[in-house]
Amino acid sequence: MALKELSQTAIRSIKYTQIAASIAELGLIEPPVVIRDRADPTVFHLLDGHVRVDVLKKLGQTEVVCLVATEDESFTYNRRISRLATIQEHKMILTAIEKGVSEERIARVLNVNASSIRQKKNLLDGICPEAVELFKDKHVPINTLVQFKKMKPLRQIEAAQLMAAMNKYTVAYARSLVAATPEAMLVRPKKPIRGLTVDQIALMENEAASLDREFKAIEHDYGTDHLDLVLTTGYLTRLLSNARVVRYLAQNFPDILAEFQKISELRKAA
Repeated sequence: MALKELSQTAIRSIKYTQIAASIAELGLIEPPVVIRDRADPTVFHLLDGHVRVDVLKKLGQTEVVCLVATEDESFTYNRRISRLATIQEHKMILTAIEKGVSEERIARVLNVNASSIRQKKNLLDGICPEAVELFKDKHVPINTLVQFKKMKPLRQIEAAQLMAAMNKYTVAYARSLVAATPEAMLVRPKKPIRGLTVDQIALMENEAASLDREFKAIEHDYGTDHLDLVLTTGYLTRLLSNARVVRYLAQNFPDILAEFQKISELRKAA
């Protein structure tokens, strides 16, 4: 039982066509993922693989081998698996090659040239597992990953955390992070950057390190601050439900009452 219906836009997309051609040519590489219904153990809900299942139905298939999730987390599961097209293709390509499928045949199925397949096959070479984990459900361009290969693992993790905090994964941002990386954290020595002096590059490195420290401090305090904010706004909302309190504030502190009411309305809207 599918948890969502495929739209006509999705069915007409290039991605759908590629997956359909891949299944027709190579067979199913990655099984769909299902979860058992709590009320009826004979019923399974489809968590991941809606396109694959739709293609199989159109090919006349009535059965398919599935992976069974052990946790009923239809939303969090989708965050754990790869939603990045390039990484998803990387996984599929490696699986197909392990099964003996040639790069040329895969290229024909995906309608790309063989050199592109070789690039995607080696996509994650030189990138540490921790950075890959941070990127697995993000839309990260291939050339951003290429930039990451210029940095050592520890710096890759720091840069990936910065990108996640900014929700920005562009190639230009990746290049700026590489430029702001100390030479000791690079795989190879830096090439001179046209238009920038040594002092300007050093300043960029210091600012990047400072920004990294600020993000880590914010991340550390966020949970506590958020809890305090929720409790405070909840208390204010309950306080304003008391007519006597509202009347007293209106008579003596109208400005404070107005601010309290704004906070309460924002909480309700959220």
